[in-house]
Amino acid sequence: MTEVTRLFDFPYYQLKHKPNAKALVTKYNGKWEAISTQEYVDKSNAISRALLRLGIQKDDKIAVISTTNRTEWNIMDIGILQLGAQNIPIYPTISAEDYEYVLNHSESIYCFVSDSDVLEKVRAVQANTKIKEVYSFDHIDGCKHYSELFELGKDESNQQEVEARKDAVKPHDLATIIYTSGTTGKPKGVMLSHWNIASNALDSNKRVPLVEGENRILSFLPICHIFERLLIYVYQYSGASIYYAEAIDKIGDNAKEINPHLMSVVPRLLEKVFDKIMLKGEELSGIKKGLFFWAVSLGEKWEPYGVNGAWYEFQLKIARKLIFSKWREALGGELQTMVSGSAALQPRLARMFGAAGMPVMEGYGLTETSPVISVGIMEGNGYKVGTVGKPIDNVEVKIADDGEVLVKGPNVMLGYYKDPQKTSEVMSGDYFHTGDKGELDHEGFLKITGRKKEMFKTSGGKYVIPTLLENDLKQSLFIEQVMVVGEGEKMPAALIQPNFDFIRDWIDLKKHNVGKSNEEIASSKIVIDRIQEEVDKYNKHFGKWEQIKRFELTSDVWSIEGKHLTPTLKMKRAIIKGLYQDLYDKIYRS
Repeated sequence: MTEVTRLFDFPYYQLKHKPNAKALVTKYNGKWEAISTQEYVDKSNAISRALLRLGIQKDDKIAVISTTNRTEWNIMDIGILQLGAQNIPIYPTISAEDYEYVLNHSESIYCFVSDSDVLEKVRAVQANTKIKEVYSFDHIDGCKHYSELFELGKDESNQQEVEARKDAVKPHDLATIIYTSGTTGKPKGVMLSHWNIASNALDSNKRVPLVEGENRILSFLPICHIFERLLIYVYQYSGASIYYAEAIDKIGDNAKEINPHLMSVVPRLLEKVFDKIMLKGEELSGIKKGLFFWAVSLGEKWEPYGVNGAWYEFQLKIARKLIFSKWREALGGELQTMVSGSAALQPRLARMFGAAGMPVMEGYGLTETSPVISVGIMEGNGYKVGTVGKPIDNVEVKIADDGEVLVKGPNVMLGYYKDPQKTSEVMSGDYFHTGDKGELDHEGFLKITGRKKEMFKTSGGKYVIPTLLENDLKQSLFIEQVMVVGEGEKMPAALIQPNFDFIRDWIDLKKHNVGKSNEEIASSKIVIDRIQEEVDKYNKHFGKWEQIKRFELTSDVWSIEGKHLTPTLKMKRAIIKGLYQDLYDKIYRS
């Protein structure tokens, strides 16, 4: 039996095999502060002793809500889990109303928050919940600070009870309930056991190119989401130093400070990084501009394993030295790999960053699968652009007759909390129905082709997979977000949110006589005509019945706060359509 079968085993495994003086590192008041593996374990035990003194029982639920990733989150995670209680992570960006729903549905009795913004939302609904007390990681007037638990847990006389509770936790016991940010309706509580996640971390570990004990990781994707949380356990298992970024807009600065070897990303972030790089390229002149776009055109043709031949590889070596080295420097200079999940990665981006020497390993999974189903890896020819790699060990994938991806393995959830009906709807025996359509190629690589529910039929009876069109269109620097519509209509069309920042710079560069406000940009004939060129370009990749015949631009920036996107940045299609019903009607009814 492996030494790691439960989630709290990870720091103990690290302490025994790969103790690290900088196990977890967070920036406070402008200074990076590290705790060692030993401190991590000691503080987690102090939290456990304190929680016992607060009366925490097995299967009690404790909510943790943090705006940014930070050391305190991990300490609370282990302190809660090793008592047989459950950690209920909540997205900080959801509404107070959703906080109330999750706190009540999970029956959480204590809540830990990161800062005053989160505290304000919790306080607004606390009286309607079973929450006995709220503790904060920041020092906030009128709220207990979580350090009070270290004081309460300082007396080690009940450590034997902590050990007994740890011993009583079995691998298949419930560890956490993660509320998925559904694109429709109330969030579902996904029940994951210790072994669901631990087995997935151990099997995924083989796909993450880490040199044991020698890696610096930059973490910034929300740790409340299973993707980043799973990776944190993987990093702990390998003995890496985990640095928590201050905020998403500080990633570049933080990367230059710590020179990470690896970080996880979502495609949207890479799109933004690439957009900024391209803008800088446009501002160059003469030979520098020529070299820049020569390197970009080379990058667009990149394939792994030198399949383009010796002459291409020779040119690439020059491009890396002259151009791509600067891209690497912008992300710290030592970045070896990025792991991408949550949404489809444009092949163009995979090629560009691969050419730059920072290959992006695209993975695939869902909260219900803990989450990793498959992921690419450079070693052993395990990487192919346009796929999400091969399924990891112990996870079986099969494609149903209708093209849906079905998954079986130790990573498949226990079920939806308090909802056996919904659980039964997504299970066929041991197989979980992902709701995604995909295909396995002759080498065993998995390719995701779209969401089963998002595929629609036009009035002419032709099927359209909107995600395929959307992923292509989002390669355009002029397009930030796009939603393809047309179910039951005579043709596909699109609602597009322009890339306002890029277009403002483009207006300056081209000296166009166009106003700079979002409204002026969205209504400008010059901008509309330019985006039409982009739509025409990408339409060529599709059959005539699939092509975008008309589009309308929105002046809003699609966001979580505006209800356009879920906390994992997936589009809420029904809500977006409702918000822009006037534009939809203009396309189809005018």
